[in-house]
Amino acid sequence: MIYAVLFEDDPAQTQKRTEHMSAHLAFLAANSAAVQSAGPLKDAESGAAAGGLWIVSAESPAAVRALVEADPFWPTGLRKAVRILEWTQVFGAP
Repeated sequence: MIYAVLFEDDPAQTQKRTEHMSAHLAFLAANSAAVQSAGPLKDAESGAAAGGLWIVSAESPAAVRALVEADPFWPTGLRKAVRILEWTQVFGAP
């Protein structure tokens, strides 16, 4: 199944993104079979960091949750909230 994972970041913890970015990117590279796409989200009006988005291929929401919690960003307090949503692609390149 394909999942969209929406992360909302804690604005008070934005320095954590810079501190842990290299470990986070290494984690994404090591898990590229599951994490098909990933990137930051910014507020469209202010340009402020707002969170992130992953597109993940996994067997279950529990498998996605385990992946999220293994990310080096997870224990830092950067992530304020996470939503795991099942996604069905109906348009665009596979």
